Formats: sequence, structure tokens, C-alpha cells
Amino acid sequence: MTDTVDKIPAPSVPPEQIKAIPVRHYGRWVSGVVVIGIVALIGIAFSNANINYSVIPDYLFDPGIVSGAWTTLYISVLAMVLGVALGVILAVMRLSSNPVTSTVSWFYIWFFRGTPVLVQLLLWYNISLVFPVLNLGFYKNEMNQVMTPILTALLGLGLNEAAYMSEIVRAGIQSVDEGQTEASHALGMTQGQTLRRVILPQAMRVIIPPTGNEFINMLKTSSLAYAVQLPELIKKATDISSTSLAVVEMYFVACIWYLFLTTIFSIVQYYIERRYARGSTRNLPPTPFQRLKKNLRMFGSFRRPEVAR
Repeated sequence: MTDTVDKIPAPSVPPEQIKAIPVRHYGRWVSGVVVIGIVALIGIAFSNANINYSVIPDYLFDPGIVSGAWTTLYISVLAMVLGVALGVILAVMRLSSNPVTSTVSWFYIWFFRGTPVLVQLLLWYNISLVFPVLNLGFYKNEMNQVMTPILTALLGLGLNEAAYMSEIVRAGIQSVDEGQTEASHALGMTQGQTLRRVILPQAMRVIIPPTGNEFINMLKTSSLAYAVQLPELIKKATDISSTSLAVVEMYFVACIWYLFLTTIFSIVQYYIERRYARGSTRNLPPTPFQRLKKNLRMFGSFRRPEVAR
């Protein structure tokens, strides 16, 4: 009888349903209100300023401003190409076992990274004080005629950028495992072939992100070429402001163009980085639209990212 009673199963009681109560984050509301208040105060200050905002759209697509924006983009691309090409050479020289080439590369990087870009531009602009005449044998001319504003900006910006790009490329090359080089040499590749076919393609994943940042920075640094009379965006805006007397308004116009250019190339940089990340990560980072959609959902729910739906 006892055995029979022991074999009777106990009635199963269903577990109670778990009620998940999201945590209230009152600090987010407080910080949001504070930020909105600060932004509102800044907006009120600018709205009450003695600035004629109505003239900004009139000059936004002025032929002089558009020409200056194209010059800014043109000199930035040329200087970046020069900087990347020379930076790769300097990086290889820095990693060379030859003490002469390594020392020359180190001295170049030390000098151009240690002096301001504006000073370098002014030195190139007045290089005729050192070399009055440029004599290459097959070409001879006065240095003042050779050193035009655009050539001055190209040398000043490009040679300075090469010092930074050399360090970026060197870091990318050193990020590749040494076994890749050993395997390439075992297959009979030369040092140059190994660098072109094996090392640099793998190093691009490390090189691309800072290179994109350097180009975006170059777009803004090119404004220093105003000092050597290059008709770039700031120079054109300043020239127009001297006749229209809309000084601050023209600076706003220049800022809008710089923001437009940097935004476009930031998007391009993002998708290039996303492409090169395919071989190193399983889950690609979200696109800007996906990130914006996620942030809007989180802002609406004010929940933690892991519980947001």
C-alpha cells in the first residue's frame, strides 16, 4: 500500500509568468533636459547676434565660393596623393636594415612632424631667398616664377602629410604577422614582391581608417594655404567679405561647405572601412542608417540597449 502511494506523481504546478519591469533611468531625462536647455541658450544667443543670416543662402553658391571649394578639394586630393606615395616610401625606408635610409627617414619624420604646417608653407613660399634661380640643366627659371601658390600649397601640405602617413603605413606593415613574410620568401618571392602582394594588402585594414581621417583633416588644413595667396575657400570668402562687409556671414558660408565636404568623405571612408573589415570580423558594423534607427528606438523607449525592442 505504501509503495502504491509513493508512485502517485505529485500534481504539477505551472510556474508563474515572469513580469519584466524595465528600469527607470531618470538620469537620462535630467541630462536630456539639461542638454536641450544649453542648446536652446546657444540658439537664442546666435539668433540675437548682429548677424544677417538672410544673406548666407545668397552667397552659398556664389561662383567665387564654388570655385574656392573646388580649389580646396583639388589641392587636398593632390596633397594627399603626394603624402600617401611618399609616406609609403618613407615607411619602407624606416623599416629598412640600412642605417642610412632608416636615419634619413627618421630625420624627415622628426622635422616635418615637429614644425607647424603654416611655417612650412611660408618657408616654401619664400624659398627664393635661399635659391633665387632654379637650374636643373634642362630647365632654368627664377624661383619666384616657379613657386606659384598652388605649388607652394602642394609641397607644404603634401610633404607634411607624408611624415604622418609614413607612421600610419609603418604601423600597418608591422601589424602583419612575420610568418607571412617568411612564407612568401619560402615561395621564392623577393622583398618587393612580398611587400606588394602579401604585406600591403593585409595591412590595408589597419591603414585605411587613419588615412581617411588624415584626408578629412587635410580638407580643413588646406585653409592654411590662404597665407600663401592660394584662392581656396577661405581666401574666396575673405575676398567677398571685404566688399560685401558680411564678414561673419561669409565664415558661416565657408563652414557649411567644409561640413558638406567632410560629411561626404566621412561616409565614403565608412563604407571603405566596412569593406576591408569583411575578412577580419564576422559581424559587420551597422551602417549609419541602421545606427540611427537603433538610436531613435532607444531614445523613444529610454531603456538599456540590451532590453530595447
